[in-house]
Amino acid sequence: MSNSSISPIVYDYSAIIQLETASPLVRQFGLTRADLDWAAAGLLAARRDVLEDLVLFQKGGPVPAEKEPLDAAFMGLPERFLGRDRAVLDDILATADRLAGEVDRVVVLGIGGSYMGTRAIMEACCHPCHNELSREARKGRPRIYFEGNNVDNDAVAGLLDVLAADDRWAIVVISKSGGTLETAVGFRIFLDALKKSCGGDEEKFRRRIVPITGEKGRLRDLSKALGCPNVFPIHDGVGGRFSVLDPVGLFPAAVMGLDVVKLLEGAAAMNDRFRTAAPGANPVLDYVAVSRLMEVRRGATIRVLSTWGKRLEAVGLWYDQLLAESLGKDNQGTTPLTVVNTRDLHSRGQQHQEGRRDKLITNLIVEQSNRPPLTIEKSPLDQDKLNELAGKTLPDILRAALAGTNQAYAEDHRPTTDLRLPRLDESTLGQVFQMFMLTTIVEGRLIGINPYGQPGVEGYKKNMNAILRAKG
Repeated sequence: MSNSSISPIVYDYSAIIQLETASPLVRQFGLTRADLDWAAAGLLAARRDVLEDLVLFQKGGPVPAEKEPLDAAFMGLPERFLGRDRAVLDDILATADRLAGEVDRVVVLGIGGSYMGTRAIMEACCHPCHNELSREARKGRPRIYFEGNNVDNDAVAGLLDVLAADDRWAIVVISKSGGTLETAVGFRIFLDALKKSCGGDEEKFRRRIVPITGEKGRLRDLSKALGCPNVFPIHDGVGGRFSVLDPVGLFPAAVMGLDVVKLLEGAAAMNDRFRTAAPGANPVLDYVAVSRLMEVRRGATIRVLSTWGKRLEAVGLWYDQLLAESLGKDNQGTTPLTVVNTRDLHSRGQQHQEGRRDKLITNLIVEQSNRPPLTIEKSPLDQDKLNELAGKTLPDILRAALAGTNQAYAEDHRPTTDLRLPRLDESTLGQVFQMFMLTTIVEGRLIGINPYGQPGVEGYKKNMNAILRAKG
């Protein structure tokens, strides 16, 4: 599905390409066109493998043992919700509007993929100070809080203090199985508080709980026992960190008043580019080629997503989990790291400029601000010597910082790549989400790692539960 009205994101890796005629000293820090040409055949094979994964899952036949688990359904979600499951999407939108009309605060309970995508959506697309605005300025949408992602006693108690002063609040609880302890404990605690807040009104109590869960499991059973009128599915074949375009992300985004149709359309447009575009014009395949070649040929085992603007930090943290849990297996996998500039140029910048040459830096750049640019005005008090910059805007300064940083890295043969977003809105974010999910799967298939499942995470869960349930 393509949508010609969507402005495409652009992956620019030109700065990392060295001429074949460059000296051996220079060539050792970047890549050549010959390197990318060499990688093309493997990339095309990995793409075929990934697309076959989706067909295999949709047919419902036996899955080869080496591909278990196979959570490939995320790839088809955008087209599914925009097509045959549009009624489910309409139900999501209607329930979100109903909840937003009834309450002024919503607590989203979830951990890992059950909340990180939602937080990324909020920080990227809502007003930067959403919760501080009046209800009118929020266009009638509720304040949003995130819990159930930790077991920090004081943080939970602090949020309960806020909710105790306002009886117009609700819970969105997200867990595929319901067995994740942090979320389950958080749900029980906030459920007790909500029951008291509703003052014995059972109908109000039930209407203010919206579970998003699998078709089977503890949370599904609890939802039935509570009599929740609206329960949304986490579809089979959709793993937690790949669920941002399932109801896991779509419902909270709709509660915030965001355009989830545009979010899905952006993701569908990226699907189309992935399926049809050749290497060199395909951001998914090109990103994998550059990242993988820089790792195996240049030792870039740390992937830095350098976000230029605060609103993209949560997108980077979402990607950190996606990459780490998917490819950190069999003693393989690069280490993801998110930084926010220009803030982190004053903390990690020194190491990136003169430290070990083990990093590939990808700049995540928004080309156009959503708000009118703020301008430096002349002042009769010029002790700060800023009058010489009068007329410059904050976007001007950010662009100069980006250009200066890239230049400084290039002068020391530390080339960077740029992922350029035309603007920060739902359709752009949908492209980013789908691109990064696809790049992760393609790289996994390329290097022989099953990118689905997270067996290493289960170890701490097993031990924690055993310790808590031990007698004596």
